[in-house]
Amino acid sequence: MKTYLIEKYGDQSAVRAAELPPPEPGADDVLVEIHAASVNPLDFKIRDGAFRLILPYRLPLVLGNDLAGVVVQVGSAVTRFAVGDEVYARPARDRIGTFAELIAVHQKDLAHKPATLTMAEAASLPLVALTSWQALVEGAQVRPGQRVLIHAGSGGVGTIALQLARHLGAHVATTASAANDSLVKELGADVVIDYRAEDFGELLDGYDVVLDTLGGKTLEKSLRVLKPGGKVISIAGPPDAGFARELGAHPILRQAMNALSFTTRRHAKRRGVSYSFLFMKASGAQLSELTRLVDAGAIRPVVDRVFPFGQTREAMEYAEKGRTKAGKVVIAMR
Repeated sequence: MKTYLIEKYGDQSAVRAAELPPPEPGADDVLVEIHAASVNPLDFKIRDGAFRLILPYRLPLVLGNDLAGVVVQVGSAVTRFAVGDEVYARPARDRIGTFAELIAVHQKDLAHKPATLTMAEAASLPLVALTSWQALVEGAQVRPGQRVLIHAGSGGVGTIALQLARHLGAHVATTASAANDSLVKELGADVVIDYRAEDFGELLDGYDVVLDTLGGKTLEKSLRVLKPGGKVISIAGPPDAGFARELGAHPILRQAMNALSFTTRRHAKRRGVSYSFLFMKASGAQLSELTRLVDAGAIRPVVDRVFPFGQTREAMEYAEKGRTKAGKVVIAMR
C-alpha cells in the first residue's frame, strides 16, 4: 500500500512516499480503506521528534492522526462494524498512520461517519472534535450560562470548540484575526478579540473556563481572565503530572513533566484557579456522541483546502507555514 512516512526525525524533508505491506488486523481490529485524512499540528511535532521521550515510536513511522473511510475487513471479535460501513476515527496514539491507503483500528476507537458529511469533511473532525469534547465536556464540564474563552477560534480546534461551547449553552469569547470575525461569530462566538490589535487580558474578566491552544504568553495571560475557581485547559502548554500518570510514564519522567508545569501551576494556585494539560485520547464512544451533534446540525466541519494523496508533503507544508485561512487541511486518497 502507498504511505507517507518518516525513517528518522527531522523537518519536512524527512517525509517521503513509500510502499508498505498492508496491515494485518487483530481480533478486535477493523481494517479501513482510507478515503481521506487530515493534517494536524501534532503531525509536525511527531515528525520533528518533539514527543520522542513521551511517545517512543518505532521508525519507520507512517504519519497521520485522522481518517474517514470504508470498512474492508473485521476481526473475529468485532461486533459493532461490518464490511462496507463508512467510518471515521482518530486512532490510538500508539497506532497512528492515516497517511496511507489502509489502516487497522481497534473497534473501540472507531465510529460510524456522520451521514451528512463527505469523507473529506468527516476526516477533518476526529482529533479536533475529540479535543474539544474532552476539554469542554469531560474536563471543564461546561454548563449553560458559564463564560468560556477559546483561543484561536478560526483554527482546527477552535472552529469545533466554538460550536460545542455554544451547544452547551455557554457565553463564548474567542481570539481571532479581523478577517475571520464573521466566521467565528457564525460558529458561536459572542465576543471576538482581534489578537493583532487588542489584548484579551485587558478586555476580558470573570471567565469560568479557558481552552488554550497557543501556550506561552497566551497561557500566562489566560490565568488572569478567570474568576476564582476557574479552569485553564491547555493543549499547548507544559505537560503536568496528570498527563504523565495517564501515559504510565517512568517516575523520573513524571517528575520531569511535573517540573515543566510547576511555574504555571504555582501562578494558577496563587490566583485561585487551576491548570491542566490535555493530550486527547482516542474514543469511538465520544465520536459517536459527536456524530449525533453533527447530523443534528449543531456542529459542522470547517475545511480550508483539500489536497490529493500524492501531494501529502505539500499539504503538510501548507498547514505548517500557516497558510490556512480557517479550519483544517485535508488529504483525499480517493
